[in-house]
Amino acid sequence: MELLNRVLYLGYYLKNLDYSKVMKFARYAKKRAHRPLSLFWIDSLRSVFKYNIAIEEFYQFRFFELPEQAKSSFAGTGYMYEYQRIMNPPVGRLLLADKIQFLRAYRTFVKHEYATIDELRKDPDLARRLLQTSSGKIVLKSTDGQCGRGIEVHQSKGFTPDSLLERLISSGNDFVEAFVTQHRELMRLSPSGLNTVRVITQLDKDNQVDIIGTRLRITVNSPVDNLAAGNIAAPIDVETGRVTGPGVYSDITKTDEYQHPVTGVDIVGFQVPFWPQTIQMCKEAALVDTRNRSIGWDVAITDEGPELIEGNHDWCKLLWQLPVKQGLKPVLEKYRKELVEKI
Repeated sequence: MELLNRVLYLGYYLKNLDYSKVMKFARYAKKRAHRPLSLFWIDSLRSVFKYNIAIEEFYQFRFFELPEQAKSSFAGTGYMYEYQRIMNPPVGRLLLADKIQFLRAYRTFVKHEYATIDELRKDPDLARRLLQTSSGKIVLKSTDGQCGRGIEVHQSKGFTPDSLLERLISSGNDFVEAFVTQHRELMRLSPSGLNTVRVITQLDKDNQVDIIGTRLRITVNSPVDNLAAGNIAAPIDVETGRVTGPGVYSDITKTDEYQHPVTGVDIVGFQVPFWPQTIQMCKEAALVDTRNRSIGWDVAITDEGPELIEGNHDWCKLLWQLPVKQGLKPVLEKYRKELVEKI
């Protein structure tokens, strides 16, 4: 069964592979490792079966220059799919996958206003209130959007209730949020977009909340902060809220950033505001629905404190592992074994 799954995964990876990106990575790896490109293809395909990773991750995890024993510590796409399906079963994960359901279920931790396209159709005054947001911006999203795809950020002054509806329809989005104004320190770091904190919570066998990862997602001339959009992420010390390493890209050909490439603000040593409140909020949110046991929370830090933007049942293994430059699969294995034994 395991072999069959790996074959199916390989088919999925090949179908969705960004061949231009992989070739770019392969040429970079060739210069680093002084090996022919054909060997990288062979090794990456072998790694799909042996280490349960995607083809692109062979390069992103830098398997081309790692010793064999270090490779097994990385959690790749195949492993994470299986892990998160156990921890966040389909019956419960819709609460996180559907952004409107999420915003309603976790309203205690959400401070900004939002409205669906149907609500705007029924109540034009709701659209007017959203267009008068203090930030002067609105964000158009899809309830099932992933990795920042399709998100649009606009100045609200350019819209009327009717034109807002028209833009939602034409963009393929189905709800609008008031743009969250981030804390002045995060604005100083990078003003191009909302820089969020990713806090990954994990419930243990007794439903106690553990924090297994904290990362700062930093925009680089981008309205969204996802790694997939070309931005960077840095590790945060879970106890202090201080950034402990440089910002890293998912593009392996780019060098780490110790200062923000646009603003010049130091990334290493940056102190995330309201850190104790951020951790406490995520721990409380993790207990709202314990059917979902492993969640990646996206947290905005404002001048008034933290608030939730999203909760992800399929939180990103790259964002978790690349900033600390090591594989963290053993962390997950402990919880997987505990849950299997309990069942």
